[in-house]
Parts: sequence; C-alpha cells; structure tokens
Amino acid sequence: MTHCDHDDLVIGAIMSAGRLVWPYLAWSWEAKGRRSHDWTSLWGVEAGLRLGVSADGPAIAELARASVREVFPAYYDEVQTASAADHITTLDTALIDDGTYYVHESAGEIVACGGWSRRNKLFNASTAGADERLLDPATEPARIRAMFVRADWTRRGLGRAILAACADAARAEGFTRLALMATLPGVPLYKAFGFTEVESADLPMPDGVVLGGVAMERPIDPAPSDRAPSDQAPSDQAGSDPDPSDIEEKTA
Repeated sequence: MTHCDHDDLVIGAIMSAGRLVWPYLAWSWEAKGRRSHDWTSLWGVEAGLRLGVSADGPAIAELARASVREVFPAYYDEVQTASAADHITTLDTALIDDGTYYVHESAGEIVACGGWSRRNKLFNASTAGADERLLDPATEPARIRAMFVRADWTRRGLGRAILAACADAARAEGFTRLALMATLPGVPLYKAFGFTEVESADLPMPDGVVLGGVAMERPIDPAPSDRAPSDQAPSDQAGSDPDPSDIEEKTA
C-alpha cells in the first residue's frame, strides 16, 4: 500500500467514525512532519486568529472558567480550583484596550485566547506589586497573559500560534524578552516554547486561597528575516502542540 492509499483510507475512516479516530489521524500525519495547524483543515474547520474586542469579554470568561474547571483538578485541590475559576478567569480589559489580546475564532465561537502586555501587571487576581506602569522594553520583559484553549480544540497548535503572535508583536515594540507567571497546567507548553523556570511562586487569590505557580522567562527570537535558516528557533519548527491539556494559563 502506498502512502497515498494509506492517507485515503485514514480520511475515509474519519468521515464515517468522526472524532473516534482523531488520535490515529494525529499520529499518522505527525509522523510525516505535518504541522498540527494543518490538522483542523481536514475537518473543513478553521480557527482564525484576530485581536479581541470588548464584546468578546463574556465568551472569553466562559472559556476560561470551563478550562480551569476541567484541567486544574489534576494539579490543585477542589478549593484551589474553585478559587481559580472565580479569580483568574475575568478578562483584564486593559489587554483589549491596548490591542494585545488575541482570540482564535471558529464558526463564531471563541475556542482559544491569550495575549501579552506592555504593562507591569503579571497575572489576573494579582494585587501586591501589580500596576499599570508601562514597561521599559530596553530593560524589562513583556508579559504573557491569560491563555486558555477550549478542551475540544486542544493539540492543534492554537496555544503555540498565540505565543508566536505575542512574541512578534512584543519584538516590534522593542522588547527582547518575555516573562510570565504560569499556573501548573501551563508549564509544559511554555517549556516547549522555550521558556525556562526562574522560580516557584505562591499566587494569592483575593479570597486568601494560594495557588502554586512558576515564574518563567525566555528571550524573544530575532525576526525570521534577521536570522539564517539554520538558526530557526523551536517555536518556528514544525511539530504538534506539546501541552497535553493545552490550557496555557499564565494567570493574566
């Protein structure tokens, strides 16, 4: 059987069995080096990336709460999960106003979101030390903020695409580094995107509950036009989205 015949059989199985055969499809095409971004096109469904607007607020909050309730129990207890769902899922409207927050939209529904900030606040629900001061690109890293992916859209490269868009936008404003405060579910994705752990941290919620987190940073890669093909960064290489849950919550 040729590779072409094999792919025809796989696609035929999808049409008859739907999502039950999706894991096999992912394996088959990933083995050929196919980008995860391309997998969604096989279903005839695309998720377009755009800047968020104020009207997206309720949908973003709903997506964030659902993501937290589904994924956080594997890392936090019931009280911590409930607190996180209440306090780190409300959209920081400054991100929308600043034009630094992105959403992936499909068929009119937001299926992933996340952004960056040129301001000093590091994560949602933060109080001490959080302010709206503009960061100095020459000496301070831009912030990665509030990333979530809907459960049925995970492992399609949406989180990676948002991180890449954030890095590009921050680079254009003169930033050379990115920083974030990750809740535990997001750490694998950030490591795969090139972030390194700086230190563990306690994240106090307004209700007194404390979540474990990890402060992380990474340099911003040079623009593609400024580097040789052999110097391509991991974030630009083909491959599947590495986070098993694809909930990339940086606690905005």
